[in-house]
Amino acid sequence: MSKKNPAGYVALNQTGELSERIDRAFDLLHSCSICPRKCGVNRICYERGFCKTGLKPVISGSGPHFGEEPPLVGRNGSGTVFVSHCNLACEFCQNYDISQCGRGNELSCKELAGTMISLQNRGCHNINIVTPSHVVPQMMKAVKIAADQGFDIPIVYNSGGYDAVDTLRLLDGIVDIYMPDAKYGSDDVALSLSHAPGYVASMHAAIREMHRQTGNLVIEEGIAVRGLIIRHLVLPENLAGSDHVLPWIAREISRNTYVNIMDQYHPSWHTQKETGSSLPPSLQRKITPEEYLFAVKCALNSGLHRGF
Repeated sequence: MSKKNPAGYVALNQTGELSERIDRAFDLLHSCSICPRKCGVNRICYERGFCKTGLKPVISGSGPHFGEEPPLVGRNGSGTVFVSHCNLACEFCQNYDISQCGRGNELSCKELAGTMISLQNRGCHNINIVTPSHVVPQMMKAVKIAADQGFDIPIVYNSGGYDAVDTLRLLDGIVDIYMPDAKYGSDDVALSLSHAPGYVASMHAAIREMHRQTGNLVIEEGIAVRGLIIRHLVLPENLAGSDHVLPWIAREISRNTYVNIMDQYHPSWHTQKETGSSLPPSLQRKITPEEYLFAVKCALNSGLHRGF
């Protein structure tokens, strides 16, 4: 983002509103209600709920990433920061060593800010925070510390879609690009495969709020600067409910929504087990070309046309 048009959090920081919002966000950690699980633990005192994260965020790694959506990557890469642990527990997670096993190290907010500044100095087009849903207050504080030192590139909020609207409202004007998953069209499947009660309603409400804040994706000179990107991973036997998720996006969000319909599902984590599993047997294989084409047709028939 150019110096003439800095990210929105720069102005919020100058007026003092960013500090006020950070205080409100940390208040939520005393009886944690950061995400839809509302575990109620006191994370300020390092109690841990479902996400297994206390006060400090755990970071598994960072660096320029060239495997994201083209408008995020550009020429110099997306400055990706991988947050460990997760507020979902996907049985097929391909990054389970990070999300489920918690590989990584605790960082202070000051250290996280330093990571962001370093990625900006390396020419990254944005800071792409992966699985931030359970560390929103810490992310906000790191952004302020970095902004005080001249940091001004867009923030990408890259989540599983299981986000609390009240928390997202604190991010209005701070996050430039939202990139949630729209994982499932069925609560029963969401509970079975990601242990996420009420996922569909939470995801719907979260994506509506994300779109309200940032609108459809805006791309300037090939680089995303603001807006919404939705990811939908196609699962075997339409377990993801593509015929529900994709028409909902077109109908309730916008036909101009940038949607990445992903085909890279492969057995991982608990779906690698061949015996003794209660999970659908189809999860032990990759998707077929026909299964992927079905999802694309669901999108096209609904009027979606960007991103796939």
